[in-house]
Amino acid sequence: MRSGAAETSATWTVSGLRRMEPASLRMSGAEIGGANLLVEGKVPMGAGLSSSASVEVAAGYALLESSGLSRSPVELAKICQRAENEFAGARCGIMDQMIACCGRANYALILDCRTLRFRLLPLFADAQFVVCNSMVKHDHAANEYNQRRADCETAARFLSARMPGVKTLRDVSIEDLERHAADLPGTVYRRAHHVVTENARVLAARVALEKSDPGLFGALMKQSHASLRDDYNVSCAELDILVELASNSPGVYGSRMTGGGFGGCTISLVAAERVEDFEQAIAAEYHDATNLTPDVYSFHASDGVQEVIGDSAQQ
Repeated sequence: MRSGAAETSATWTVSGLRRMEPASLRMSGAEIGGANLLVEGKVPMGAGLSSSASVEVAAGYALLESSGLSRSPVELAKICQRAENEFAGARCGIMDQMIACCGRANYALILDCRTLRFRLLPLFADAQFVVCNSMVKHDHAANEYNQRRADCETAARFLSARMPGVKTLRDVSIEDLERHAADLPGTVYRRAHHVVTENARVLAARVALEKSDPGLFGALMKQSHASLRDDYNVSCAELDILVELASNSPGVYGSRMTGGGFGGCTISLVAAERVEDFEQAIAAEYHDATNLTPDVYSFHASDGVQEVIGDSAQQ
């Protein structure tokens, strides 16, 4: 099976997992039989590239197929998110699972996480995303990740008690947040400030994609990284160095950390004709700055999960 994602072209060849209990699938009503599964992946683990979502989706899809069952892509994404939330202990959202289930080659996906409605938006024809692995490992299930979520829920509860109609931070404008900033603990305010401004950046990024404007998209990436670094505090020195080096490189529209943070990878939007030069330069400059040699990947967005037969499984 192949599970693709917008941020990484990920291939998982799945013919079975040993001693796996498909509890989340069974909770959905699927009567799953036994299977021998072999998992092969090209996505580095712990690098913030959605490796857990990719293997969840691929394994879930394979187990359903082997049992003669099916679920819609959205339902499969929900099943896989539940597995991560309730069994792995990571209070993640559903974005990674949704793109692995519903992605389309050469398109981004803008997702309403409340309704799970989504829209596909074409990526740039003359610019390419490049991932740089800082080689600093992170852990999605770590306390820090769940604490950020708890801080945001605290802010949402505070604001919902004072503003009718507010259920989550997506219902809050930056003006609303600023009116109540003085009454929120500093850390909780900064976490909420990141979420509220990031939501606005996503809507602006949609416009950039619709207009095929990589310059605007890149500027939003830079703003996003600054917010992740300063408000959400999930960056680290190595990620900041990678972003700074990329931002000063010719042909780079923008760069930011990606994934859960505390290490992992950056993603940069690079003019197509400068990609090869960028890959060589960023590897050398990062090594000079940190004595670490980064893995660098240029890629194209792939289709979501699907069955792969024969030689095409090796592509």
